[in-house]
Amino acid sequence: MSVATSSFDTKRLAALCLGATGIVYGDIGTSPLYAIKECFGAGGGIDPDPAAIFGILSLVFWAIILVVSLKYVSFVLKADNRGEGGILALQALVSSQGLGTPALLAMGLFGAALFFGDGMITPAISVLSAIEGLQVADQRLEAFVVPLSLVVLVGLFAIQKHGTARVGAAFGPVMLVWFAAIGALGINQIAQQPGVLAAVHPVHGLSFLAADPLRAFHVLGSVVLVVTGGEALYADMGHFGALPIRLAWFGIAMPGLLLNYFGQGALILSDAEAVANPFYRMVPEWGLYPMVGLATAATVIASQAVISGVFSITRQAVQLGLLPRVDIDHTSDEEQGQIYIPSANWLLLAAVVLLVVAFGSSSALAAAYGIAVTGTMAITTIMALVVARHLWAWPRWLCLTLGAALLILDLSFMGANLLKIPEGGWVPLVVGGLMFALMGTWMHGRRALARRLASDSLPIETFLARLPDVPRVAGTAIFMTGNADSVPMALLHNLKHNKALHERVVFLRVVTEDIPRVPARDRVTAEGLADGFYRLTVRYGFFQDPDIPKALRLAKAFGLEFDMMASSFFVGHETILASADDPLLPIWRSALFMMMTRFSARATDFFRIPPNRVVELGAQVRL
Repeated sequence: MSVATSSFDTKRLAALCLGATGIVYGDIGTSPLYAIKECFGAGGGIDPDPAAIFGILSLVFWAIILVVSLKYVSFVLKADNRGEGGILALQALVSSQGLGTPALLAMGLFGAALFFGDGMITPAISVLSAIEGLQVADQRLEAFVVPLSLVVLVGLFAIQKHGTARVGAAFGPVMLVWFAAIGALGINQIAQQPGVLAAVHPVHGLSFLAADPLRAFHVLGSVVLVVTGGEALYADMGHFGALPIRLAWFGIAMPGLLLNYFGQGALILSDAEAVANPFYRMVPEWGLYPMVGLATAATVIASQAVISGVFSITRQAVQLGLLPRVDIDHTSDEEQGQIYIPSANWLLLAAVVLLVVAFGSSSALAAAYGIAVTGTMAITTIMALVVARHLWAWPRWLCLTLGAALLILDLSFMGANLLKIPEGGWVPLVVGGLMFALMGTWMHGRRALARRLASDSLPIETFLARLPDVPRVAGTAIFMTGNADSVPMALLHNLKHNKALHERVVFLRVVTEDIPRVPARDRVTAEGLADGFYRLTVRYGFFQDPDIPKALRLAKAFGLEFDMMASSFFVGHETILASADDPLLPIWRSALFMMMTRFSARATDFFRIPPNRVVELGAQVRL
């Protein structure tokens, strides 16, 4: 390797590490603002005596080491779907290998559903915890915390439509300054109480758990706050790759976090009253307002990462047939991942504003935080173990041993957070349950619709064998279909009413594969049938957005050229009528599916088909 190439690779790797620091670690990086405070406030309050301080710090340290460093960074990052990560990418990987069972499918859907609950709470608790530093500086500013938080959040959601490319370029440097700053604050306190480092010994955590198991179990529900960004490591793998994420964790994020957590513990050892807000109590008086500004910037970055994640997982769910089509705007011509989904953006903002107003403080919101994260963590562990056993051929004993260890952690955290349900933990569960019901309804509804249409359709071979003697008019008719073997109902309706066929008829089917991206060379396959009839299949990955006119240009390789001004797209528009005939689609689910179809984006917009070249043919379908 030449020196120039080596230098380029090093610079590129450094840039990726900096980007990962900004995007991937925004969520977990802002946890010091509230995590230790909530640990001491758990279960009615923990007295900040040395045994409790050492015990909680020990639990925090080993949670970070075992959950983030061992589970996510060392194990789960290996379970990539052609370089992409995240709960839906993992589920698609399992399904594509024939390993998917109804139970695993349901778990994957519920894990994705819980992510939406997390997406609501993270911006609210992060920004609130940052702005709350004002009341540490001056108690009279307490009344401004909620209004200022709402201003920041509304502004953040309002700029989403403009894209985040320019703002995102500053994410890495800002978070680098953030981790350096919180690490320095921690070092300053540790230097005054170096004995606090003894908390790395697990005996302190075990002794704390054994001394008062019930109270300690409550504390576990707050300890999980230090690892809430673990899923982001996996979900953002496709943007940066596993190596930059690992280097950024071990070289930047983890040292800064651990130093700050131990610094907060050292401060509480010296001053028990600092437990009210140990993060901001570490900051010198002259630096309080600058730190509030830096913390607000860091929490905006953390919120932005979650918002972008909601956009991404919504698109994946749509592509995988789990949610109705939605309008997707691309905010960058160069980066495919830069997308904006108006419906998701404004619904998420409404939910975040409601949470901030209803709960009013980060401590109150902490009760609602954790259940969604721990649920997704446990599901990720199970599915990653399935991949390890069946795809990587790991020995059964190794999978069972590792699985038992990881699931004990995940389920302990989940169980501890279940205690928070009456205090607000019901919020993400309700949101997750609602999203799970919506995704399940859409999936079963589409299957029921496909079965009903197939039962009323005519096989292509039969149609072509009995091809009616009707006039053929100039031009190309492209019929969108979901079944490659049946004649689209739109064609039969067109033939019935117009008594004519175009000189060239194309049956076009769009397929979403269980992989992130389908290369352009594999995008289109074409098959000649008879008498000017053709069958075209266009394939996309679940990270890609359909563009039919662009795909049709690739059909030239098969001898098919399309002039958009001489082509007409025929799209079926089914009006769903509820019925109780299908056992998998009871009347309530059938009615819900019918309502969801009404809110689905138009096929012409979703597939980027020129509106003036579309003919919609309606039909009523009773499920």
